[in-house]
Amino acid sequence: MQKTIKHQFTFTQSAETVWEYLTNSELLAQWLMPNDFKPIVGHQFQFGTKPKLKLGFDGRIYCEVLEVIPYKKLIYSWKGGSSKETPSLDSIVTWTIDITDGGTVLTLEHTGFKGIKNYLAYIFMNKGWVKIGKRFSKQFNKK
Repeated sequence: MQKTIKHQFTFTQSAETVWEYLTNSELLAQWLMPNDFKPIVGHQFQFGTKPKLKLGFDGRIYCEVLEVIPYKKLIYSWKGGSSKETPSLDSIVTWTIDITDGGTVLTLEHTGFKGIKNYLAYIFMNKGWVKIGKRFSKQFNKK
C-alpha cells in the first residue's frame, strides 16, 4: 500500500509571487513552519514544529532540496520520525506552479506514504496540508 497526497490551490497572484512564498525562508515560515530553507539543489534543511513524542515524532522534518526550476517546480525530500537517523516517514514533496489567465495554480504532491506504518501520518498530513494551503492563501490577503 502506498498513498499520495495531492492538493491544488488557486491564487490571483503571479507565479513570481507564489514562488517567493515557496522559496524565501522567512515567508515560508509564515505559512508553513520555521526553517532554514534555501532554494539550492543539495541544500539540507529542517522544518521545526511541536514534537509529538507519543506518536514517535521529534518535531523536526529533515529535508534536502532535490530539484529547483524557478517559478515552475520545487522538489524536496521530507523525512520525519523519532530522529534523523531513524525516520518513520521517508517521502517527497513536489510543488508545481502553473500560470492561468486569472493568476496561478499551485499543486502540492506529497508521495512516499508506504505501508501501514505511514497510514496515520498520511491521514494527519493530508488534512494538515489543506490547513497549510489556507494559511498560504491568507498571506496574500495581508498585503
